[in-house]
Amino acid sequence: MIAVDTLMAARYQMALSLGFHIVLSCFGVAFPFLIYLLHRRGLKKNDADALTLARRWSKVAAVLFAVGAVSGTILSFEMGLLWPGLMSTYGDVIGLPFALEGIAFFLEAVFLGIYLYGWDRLPPSVHLKTLIPIMVSGAFGTFCIMAVNAWMNAPTGFTLENGQITDVDPLAAMFNSAVWGMALHMFVAAYMVVGFVVAGVYAFAIRKGRDDRRHRMGLRYALAIAGLAAVVQPVVGHFSGLRLADEQPSKLAAI
Repeated sequence: MIAVDTLMAARYQMALSLGFHIVLSCFGVAFPFLIYLLHRRGLKKNDADALTLARRWSKVAAVLFAVGAVSGTILSFEMGLLWPGLMSTYGDVIGLPFALEGIAFFLEAVFLGIYLYGWDRLPPSVHLKTLIPIMVSGAFGTFCIMAVNAWMNAPTGFTLENGQITDVDPLAAMFNSAVWGMALHMFVAAYMVVGFVVAGVYAFAIRKGRDDRRHRMGLRYALAIAGLAAVVQPVVGHFSGLRLADEQPSKLAAI
C-alpha cells in the first residue's frame, strides 16, 4: 500500500523498524540461554568444542545486541514522534514498564560486557554465572514491553473523566489482565525463533560439507530448544486465545 501522506509513510517505516527489531530482541532473550548451556557443558565435561562454540556465539550475541540497541532506540523515538496522541495522553499510565525496560537493557549490556571480556580473566564458575543476569534482564525486559502491548488490549490503571486521565495506577496498568499470557507467548516465541534460526545456520553449513562435531553440536542444541518451545507454544497460545475469546471476540474472529 502506498502511503497517502508523510505521517502514514513514517508509520509504515515504524512497522518495518519493529519487524526488524523484534527478531533481534528474540536473540537478546533466548541466545544467552543457548550460550549458557554450551558453556556449562564445556566446563562440566571439559569439552573444548562446546567452549569454542560458546565463545563464538557470545561474539555474535554482542553484535546482535548492538544492532538491536540502535533499532530499539529508533523505535523509542518513533513512539513519541509518530503516535503523539497516545503518548501524550497515556504516557503517565504506561511509562513505568518503559522505564523498567530501560533499566533491564542497561543491566543486560553491563553483564554482556563482563561476560565478553571475562574469558580467561574471571574464574570459570564466576564467568559462567555472569550469563544469569543477562538471561534474567532479557526476560524481564520482554515482560515490560509486552506489558505495554497487553495494556493496549486490556487498558486499565486509570480513570477517564471528560477526556482527562485521572487516578493513574501504573502498577495496575502494567499488571493488566492480558499481560501474563502475552508475555509468556512472546517469551516462548523468542526461543523458537532463535532455536530455528541457529539450527538453520548449522544445517546449511553441514549441507555444504562442514560436517564436524562442532557443527553437529550447535545444530543439536539449537534444535532441542526450538523443538521444546514449538511443543509448548500451542498450549500457551490456546489459553491466551481463551482469554481473547472472552474479552475481545471480534479480534479473535478476525485472527
